[in-house]
Amino acid sequence: MIRTRPRGTGAAAALATAILLATAAGAATVDDAEVRIARLQYGGGGDWYCDPSSLPNWLEGYAQRTGVRTADTEAVVTLDSEDLYRYPFLYLSGHGRIALSDAEVAELRRYLDGGGFLYADDNYGLDASFRTMVARLYPEEELAPLPADHPVFRAWYDLPGPPKIHQHDGEPARAFGVTRKGRLVLLYTWSADIGDGLEDSHVHGDPPAVREAAMRMAVNVLTYALTRP
Repeated sequence: MIRTRPRGTGAAAALATAILLATAAGAATVDDAEVRIARLQYGGGGDWYCDPSSLPNWLEGYAQRTGVRTADTEAVVTLDSEDLYRYPFLYLSGHGRIALSDAEVAELRRYLDGGGFLYADDNYGLDASFRTMVARLYPEEELAPLPADHPVFRAWYDLPGPPKIHQHDGEPARAFGVTRKGRLVLLYTWSADIGDGLEDSHVHGDPPAVREAAMRMAVNVLTYALTRP
């Protein structure tokens, strides 16, 4: 049976403590110890700014479900930003083309190998460009399918895999990742539209069950990334 209920209060307290210690270690101020998602601004013409209500809703939902302090809004960073390394969790989405310079690719690799985590969610139309970027980023690694028993699907809720939020061409939702020295450093969800499912309810008109599925996946991803240094 798939456990869809959240973990108990004891686990929530332990998670909150672990994440607070991890974020506070690199925080310049008390406010910096709040969990904040950093959205990656990239060139190439893709709408990196898509789904504007998704990340504030994600942060609010995460705090409500786990007890972990979160910021009200996301940060926006570029790969040459001085703030990049303040954030252990980087989010990338969009519909169009991603174009990174060689210097940006090298910086992203340093960020990931240094302990950062990238979650990319294809908002339909990003796939070819993203895969090209990953091939440049880690030519020696594979963007490999994640099995249904991967820990990311058990991090807070027990899930059978990524949920299917919008149909588009009817392909099943899938998750892929790049693993370095035993650590998943990059997670990519394809044909899932998690970001769309996190948007305000009136934006896409998704039913509550669909939006709940997106939030559960998002909670798992952030928990996984923040508890595996």
